[in-house]
Amino acid sequence: MEQQSIDSLRERHGALVEEHPKLRIRERAQRLGVTEAELVAAGCGVASRQLGGTAQALFRDLGTLGSVMALSRNDHAVHERHGQYQSIEANGPVGIVLGPDIDLRMFFGGWKHFYAVTENGRDSIQFFDKAGEAVHKIYRTDQTDATAWSAYIERHAAQEIAPVRVEGFQRIDEADAPADDGALRAHWRALKDTHDFFAMLRQFKVSRLGALRAVGPDLAQRVDKRAVETVLEHSAATGLSIMCFVANRGIVQIHTGAVKKLLRTGPWFNVLDETFNLHLNTEAVASSWVVNKPTVDGWVTSLELYGEDGGMIVQFFGERKPGQPELPEWRHLLESLCPQALAA
Repeated sequence: MEQQSIDSLRERHGALVEEHPKLRIRERAQRLGVTEAELVAAGCGVASRQLGGTAQALFRDLGTLGSVMALSRNDHAVHERHGQYQSIEANGPVGIVLGPDIDLRMFFGGWKHFYAVTENGRDSIQFFDKAGEAVHKIYRTDQTDATAWSAYIERHAAQEIAPVRVEGFQRIDEADAPADDGALRAHWRALKDTHDFFAMLRQFKVSRLGALRAVGPDLAQRVDKRAVETVLEHSAATGLSIMCFVANRGIVQIHTGAVKKLLRTGPWFNVLDETFNLHLNTEAVASSWVVNKPTVDGWVTSLELYGEDGGMIVQFFGERKPGQPELPEWRHLLESLCPQALAA
């Protein structure tokens, strides 16, 4: 972006903030018809410093920071988890963070722009994809090692400033329905691992929601949109340990454990626990599904929420690890949501 364009953007941004001072930066970018990365790069409402190197190199060094807050989101759900980046593997196109607090799966192919940002007194490290959308943000907290944070920024500061040039993503070749419902169903029933599900969708060139619609109610059935509140309220009341997944194009962020404090604020249903926050816009939920997959450890069920565009907003499982069967209490809870019986 040329200086003249930057100056114009700053001027338009200032006028927008004056008229709507409570808008968050994501909302301001949408109103102005630009990307969040462009606002950050132009210093619109923030102080920013570009970071250099690869996303993988930046991630491998996050363990030095101590306790922070990790945030990943999509249009309708925000997932925040406090803790340390531990057990970091980030050497190729796919990375993983597998600590007891922060649990991530990173898909680095589209990550491109990285910044240290200060906004309203809050310091963060922000990762954006090539389309200028935020993939992941890391916030400094009172428990963060302040010296290590400053050293990290100095160590990774870009030597040369690269302008933000927005690029699109190639559209995935997938249909809203499979060419052969029976073949998809047979393949689904032969699954051995939940991680094989994505490969199955690619093989049949069908969208996730298209597969759910086609496969039959014993494997996937639509449930009441209030099911998510039932699940979270049950976890809060009983201590049932759940897994909550929120994803965007470049990352999946996972919380494992029971939830405690629930609060509705307008369209947002919130989990407000000490180390985990979830902000879910339930008005954006177009459909909710209970999904049932066979594995070598038995059947595994999930609650999945989708938006009008067919994209997944959030996904819930009962706590489990490979090699362990699903929690019976979780299975019974999801079965109670279903008008028809699940395969077992």
